[in-house]
Amino acid sequence: MIQYHGEIIYEKGRHTKLANLMNEFPEIDIKQDEPLMRYTYTQTGGPADWLAFPKSIDEIKQLVQYTRENDMPLTVLGNASNLIVRDGGIDGLTMILTNLKDIKVSGNQVTAQAGASYIDTTIAARDHKLTGLEFAAGIPGSIGGAIFMNAGAYGGETKNVVSSATVMLPDGTIEHFDNQGLDFGYRHSSVQDNHGVVLDATFTLEPGDYEQIKATMDDLNERRAAKQPLELPSCGSVFKRPTGYFAGKLIHDAGLQGYTHGGAQVSTKHAGFIVNIDHGTAADYVAVIKHVQETVKAKFGVALETEVRIIGRN
Repeated sequence: MIQYHGEIIYEKGRHTKLANLMNEFPEIDIKQDEPLMRYTYTQTGGPADWLAFPKSIDEIKQLVQYTRENDMPLTVLGNASNLIVRDGGIDGLTMILTNLKDIKVSGNQVTAQAGASYIDTTIAARDHKLTGLEFAAGIPGSIGGAIFMNAGAYGGETKNVVSSATVMLPDGTIEHFDNQGLDFGYRHSSVQDNHGVVLDATFTLEPGDYEQIKATMDDLNERRAAKQPLELPSCGSVFKRPTGYFAGKLIHDAGLQGYTHGGAQVSTKHAGFIVNIDHGTAADYVAVIKHVQETVKAKFGVALETEVRIIGRN
């Protein structure tokens, strides 16, 4: 089973065959009991039983097929920017795809591998005088995560510019999905349903003026820096936008800015963010999230749904 940021908890030690994983794939960079706090934007998260950094599609396929054949859980991560890994870590094998980061431009199309950062992809588009990706200039996630989540900001969404994506399905087969086949919705794509691994995505853009594109990107980045707590570890925007409301305003109006549990705090700069102010744990983050949800529901009758993915063992 592939859980790409999936909200699944596995019992530690359930899959003992993973003890042979490094022997099975000596050519792949694999670490055992590796703390995921070293890789997440929140700087929290327990150990992955096994953590692999594949360098090619073939290595991804080998790992996908091996885990499937041995009934082992597989979790796939990109930049881990909109993610909370619980303190118990993750059972089975976790793959981080940041080694797959090639970005190619052909005509008005930009094709980026899953591990490429969204920011680097917007820069490549800018440098080739292509417009349409400016909204993503400050999104810290990977291309794979952007497809999985239909990432968006400042009125733009990934679904509006993606023409296709290449996805490896759980049986190791590779399929190409067009925009319609990706079934984009608010923070949703079909990859969440088919449990595939995004390999790359192609963006179809429009010719534009370099200076104008750059000015727009600079403006959005300045606005982001002014309003968001970029100076502290966080998991990005925590809650989805409720219909008819803004999550940040509801949290602010509920008097929750500055609310702290352990080392996690509702940001005093932007109420929609939870920041790590003092060696916070994933449990601290989850406690803050629960308190915010309960308080906003009690005060305004609005149920806040998390945008951030919470995965792993308690």
